[in-house]
Amino acid sequence: MRINASKLGCIPVLVVWLASLWPASAQELEPRRWSHLPTGINFLGGGYAYTGGDFVFDPVLLVEDVDFTMHTIAAKYIRTFEWFGKSARFDIAQTYHEARWEGLLDGVPAEAVREGFGDTILRLSTNLIGAPPLQGKEFAEYRARQAARETIVGAALAVHLPTGNYLEDRLLNLGANRFTFRPQVGVVHNRGRWSMELTGAVWLHTENDEFWNGNLLEQDPFYTIQGHVVYTFRPGLWIGAGVGYGSGATSTLNGIEKDDRKSNLGFGVSIGYPITPKLGFKIGYIGMRTQEDVGSDLDTVTAGFSVLW
Repeated sequence: MRINASKLGCIPVLVVWLASLWPASAQELEPRRWSHLPTGINFLGGGYAYTGGDFVFDPVLLVEDVDFTMHTIAAKYIRTFEWFGKSARFDIAQTYHEARWEGLLDGVPAEAVREGFGDTILRLSTNLIGAPPLQGKEFAEYRARQAARETIVGAALAVHLPTGNYLEDRLLNLGANRFTFRPQVGVVHNRGRWSMELTGAVWLHTENDEFWNGNLLEQDPFYTIQGHVVYTFRPGLWIGAGVGYGSGATSTLNGIEKDDRKSNLGFGVSIGYPITPKLGFKIGYIGMRTQEDVGSDLDTVTAGFSVLW
């Protein structure tokens, strides 16, 4: 969206508010991330996501009726392995987006369009309790014995790399131009066909010293918690529902702290279906709602596949 000279007094507020959009919209809601997998396996996945929703700005900015749409193509690779006697996995994910914001700026229609890569995400996780590193027949026999009741505890670190499309002279970008570190701890309890999962994480951001024409942006940690319930009909065929909450990420612009704490509620449902023993398909829906007077209300539908070898 174009900003005219008469709005320059509002720019510091607008800059910080726009910076808050991505922690909210990127807040994850992903089930089965701590599942017990055999070691020595490769997974390759791809998919498409459509996101649509509304942004609500502070009235002082004179920005109204902002509609947001985004098309995303995603690719992900996972490798499982044994690490210090525990089962572990390494993930790398990359997205490509086409995003559009449309609304009114001081009553005049305006829009912004961005297309390009998002930030690359790396994740290393290990199961600390339960889910021993096994392969082949040993893995199958262990899963058969543990099907009735099992508890798994895991830990992970995800890192967002500043590789996404970023323009210093634009307020809206697909990349964040900073590193984000996300330590995670998760607990899964399996009871027969039911699985209950709880994950806590904290988003730790480095500073962005090239934020909108050289401004320095810093943000406090963003704390999230999410829970999922999954029912497995048979191997590869499952349905899950989840809910999550995130809060924090107060911004500091050029050393001045802003009153812009974020608070978001997420909810979703997903279904996995096996096409062959090594090829699977997944569809899902995620809703994200701000719990503050300003923020974003977004809905995302996804469809993807994964193949293993």
